[in-house]
Amino acid sequence: MRLTGRRGVAAYCLIIFCAPTSAHAHGGLTMEKDVCKLQVGQYQMHFNGYQPDSQGAEQFCEDIPSTGRTVIVLDFIDDNLRKLPIDVRVVKASGSEADLAKATVFHVEPRVYPTGSLSFSYDFKEGGNFIGLVSAGGDTAHVARFPFAVGSMWLHWRKPLGLLAIMLLAVGGLFGYSTLKRPAKRSSAQRRV
Repeated sequence: MRLTGRRGVAAYCLIIFCAPTSAHAHGGLTMEKDVCKLQVGQYQMHFNGYQPDSQGAEQFCEDIPSTGRTVIVLDFIDDNLRKLPIDVRVVKASGSEADLAKATVFHVEPRVYPTGSLSFSYDFKEGGNFIGLVSAGGDTAHVARFPFAVGSMWLHWRKPLGLLAIMLLAVGGLFGYSTLKRPAKRSSAQRRV
């Protein structure tokens, strides 16, 4: 069945409106087949973040939607990571990491995780820009460094604004299409000839 005219434009707009959005990753985080991957040197981990008190079971890959209790789960893809000490640090993005201890807001001491999974919870009291540091092997042998934002108003409104923009484009497209399809009214001078 071929859709033309208004039905075709409406179907096209519906497809665009319902299409899934892609994730744009920062630093060491990438989105592959709906799985967040963190590149730690030559190794990879699955990364999942949750805010059960405010976002329910919705998971995120990069920026944290709001302030509050946040649970981060790191699952090791490479089995070699099970033998290495893993260190996790969250630092306030201030432009300088010269004094790492002073900039650190949360730290998971280096330790070996033979189960291949590490999880922690941190209560972000204030929004802003942060940097996540995950290192494996001690002495910064393998490090992932990824910037992220917490509680930005843009994060709350990004999806609704994107959907609104798509809807406005769809309405504009339908209006433009229907205007082009209408026969032009002839002036009285053209009708007399």
